[in-house]
Amino acid sequence: MSVLDLDAITQESLVAKGGRKWSTFPGSIGAFIAEMDFGVAPAVRQALREIDERDLYGYPPYDINADLKSATSEFCSDRYGWQVPTEHIAPASDVVAAFIGVLTHLTPAGTPIVLPTPAYMPFFNVARATDRELIEVPMLRSETGWAMDLDAIAAALTPGATLLLCNPHNPIGKVYTEAELLALAEVVESAGARVFSDEIHAPVVYDPARHIPYATLTDATAAHTTTATAASKAFNIPGLKCAQLILTSPEDRQRWAQRGMFVSEAASNPGILATTAAYRHSRDWLAEINGYLKGNRDLLTDLVATLLPNAAYIQPEGTYLAWLDLRGYGLQTDLAKHIESRAEVAVTEGRLCGEVGVGHIRVNFALPRPLLTEAIERIARNL
Repeated sequence: MSVLDLDAITQESLVAKGGRKWSTFPGSIGAFIAEMDFGVAPAVRQALREIDERDLYGYPPYDINADLKSATSEFCSDRYGWQVPTEHIAPASDVVAAFIGVLTHLTPAGTPIVLPTPAYMPFFNVARATDRELIEVPMLRSETGWAMDLDAIAAALTPGATLLLCNPHNPIGKVYTEAELLALAEVVESAGARVFSDEIHAPVVYDPARHIPYATLTDATAAHTTTATAASKAFNIPGLKCAQLILTSPEDRQRWAQRGMFVSEAASNPGILATTAAYRHSRDWLAEINGYLKGNRDLLTDLVATLLPNAAYIQPEGTYLAWLDLRGYGLQTDLAKHIESRAEVAVTEGRLCGEVGVGHIRVNFALPRPLLTEAIERIARNL
């Protein structure tokens, strides 16, 4: 695989695959849903062949779950320096399902969710599905970066409440520093609250930023945190349904063993084998893809500066998602609909990411570079 190989991927070939990213809005460049257009690692393809070769169409055998936990532990150790015992790891179908399971089984009924915004769209649906109050706390934005509003978070948190930390932060691409996370931890601990840390994008971080798992900071953060991650974003396998919940609190592990079995047993055989292959045998592939994504991010920064001078944009430190403030063009509502219908580029409506998202769009830049360039050129011509 090379840059030229990825650049050569065409819109026609992507449409022919029939995936949601390219079939939902026929004729439009797909830059909304968070998946990449670059296929998967060879080891992942081989793992899926193994499903058929071993006739693994029944319930997951215990050995592949054990392998998944070991591979997750190895990946966390090698990538983040996080020594996670395998008995602290539980499978799940995806991060959102894990979050619902944590709310249902590990937190007091009726306690609120505190959500720094803009935020990943399904988190708003989780609050409705679990009958929880959702308290939006807008991020603080300067000309050069983002910061959490710790005073507002402190005011929102109550004993038993759950702060949803997304790190790297979808959709703004922020990667939190150790100092920022420690300051947040003080606020959470003082409030007697807990953290659900969504670290699904952790393998996609650009130098000099560095991902720090929140639960690793102190004994207190380990005790008040559950962490969810997956290979789905970094290794491009979201449809295979396998996430990992890391339970660093002994009390949480005990309760999960009693109550969380239906969440843990929802991971699929294809997802389990593909995730194991991704974590163990696909790190060179990930390095190549991250290099290409960094080039795309830098290209997007140049394109926005040149073609969308009235847009406000902070270059992401992680993820392959960009958050564009287009209020300078006089548009506030139905931005995604406007851009899709007139520019034929499918993006995510910012308002779906919280009240602060009015006038914004989320753009997935994990596209072949010629298509990324064409997408921004179309948006610019339209605006």
